[in-house]
Amino acid sequence: MSKQKVVVGLSGGVDSSVTAMLLKQQGYDVVGLFMKNWEDDDNDEYCSSKQDLIDAVSVADKLGIEIEAVNFSKEYKDRVFANFLEEYQAGRTPNPDILCNAEIKFKAFLDHAMGLGADLIATGHYAQVRENPINPGEFQLLKADDGSKDQSYFLYRLNQAQLSKTLFPLGKYLKREVREMARTAGLINHDKKDSTGICFIGERPFQEFLQRYLPKKPGEIKTPEGKVVGQHDGLMYYTLGQRQGLKIGGSRDSNGEPWFVAAKDMQTNELIVVQGHEHPLLLNDGLKAGQLHWISDKVPETNWVYAAKTRYRQPDAPCEIDKFIKEEVEIHFGQKQWAITPGQSAVVYESNVCLGGGIITSAF
Repeated sequence: MSKQKVVVGLSGGVDSSVTAMLLKQQGYDVVGLFMKNWEDDDNDEYCSSKQDLIDAVSVADKLGIEIEAVNFSKEYKDRVFANFLEEYQAGRTPNPDILCNAEIKFKAFLDHAMGLGADLIATGHYAQVRENPINPGEFQLLKADDGSKDQSYFLYRLNQAQLSKTLFPLGKYLKREVREMARTAGLINHDKKDSTGICFIGERPFQEFLQRYLPKKPGEIKTPEGKVVGQHDGLMYYTLGQRQGLKIGGSRDSNGEPWFVAAKDMQTNELIVVQGHEHPLLLNDGLKAGQLHWISDKVPETNWVYAAKTRYRQPDAPCEIDKFIKEEVEIHFGQKQWAITPGQSAVVYESNVCLGGGIITSAF
């Protein structure tokens, strides 16, 4: 019987490298695929794709597996980046990692891998897939055992067809164990710094990057009472709950509390700011979300306690799905949530099973 062929997304980082190594040890026929998703500023100090490719090739060589480089820049620009700019222009704060996973890593990449004769694909995400023990044939997305690294939030838009073809070998390991395995195996990237977000953004000054595509549209920064406390460069450069970069530190009132973005008025082009992390305008009881996606065919029940995250790295918050109205869902939380942000995703869990979620349209 021939071995199952797995195509691994090799990024040049330690996680995908250990993924390939583990699968080879488990007896799979492993092939590496390096994805290039951005080429507008290849020579930019913030884009590490050239070094990443060198590292990926070095790891493939060390593991004795083949590697291919494929360019998905056009698909990325059309399917992910265009939406990213559209959302910012509309005053929302999108999460490009979520769209990138749904459209590139588990669509363009999956299609390409199947064209290479793969049986399965694998990535270095910290998450788990299993067949539902109660409903065989249905696949579930589970949280990783390492709660501090769990990436199921970014994967909630995956469907049954995608999950049925996907392996997440790192789901049962702690990050420090992954680095130790890489070090023991002599992989050159065992202590390579984790990438922060998508290559094209990296750790670059974000507003400066956005200004290349969305020109400035200055306006006033006001308090809820209407007092002008500063000037902004354009509402698209700010997000709810933002504290840094407001440039109004000198106009604090006597209480000395820092300023936070509480709202954006698109009609008047005004940025509304408040003082203090716990200001009532930053605290929400619930949200509405659209563009819903549920991983199984079963839609979550209303009036049942689930847990949800409205941003990555946030602790699970107990909630109830109050009602479905057309293509939207209303979620109520047991405790007020901080700075729920339109454009971000609300992802719903039942214990450690990710059920799916939607894009936040508003908070209340």
